[in-house]
Amino acid sequence: MAGNKKKIVIVEDSQKISFVLKEVLESENYEVFWANNGIEGIRLIRREKPDLVLLDLLLPKISGYEVCSMVKRDNNLRHIPILVISTLSDPQYMKKAKLCGAEKYMKKPYQLDNLLSEIKKMLGG
Repeated sequence: MAGNKKKIVIVEDSQKISFVLKEVLESENYEVFWANNGIEGIRLIRREKPDLVLLDLLLPKISGYEVCSMVKRDNNLRHIPILVISTLSDPQYMKKAKLCGAEKYMKKPYQLDNLLSEIKKMLGG
């Protein structure tokens, strides 16, 4: 039943990463949407009101930090948990992501199993 599926929006500029992630998440029975830049990401999040956002920080047009801040400042969206997935591994980036409102931060490359269990946890599953 489509109505019961949890929605996930992936905001990631790498098509390869996104494609694999989308396939895996759909096989786990999530409804998945993908945006390849920050502006498109915000548009998609506003339209779909997902249960979770997977967000890269290094994006074209506007950064993941800006996307995160915009989501958290929007009363209709601020409840949506954000999981940042980034190659930026310095603690300062993690801190900045948390300040923008991200609930979790995972480094790339990640273990798919770890990511899936984190997603399940964040979706209360």
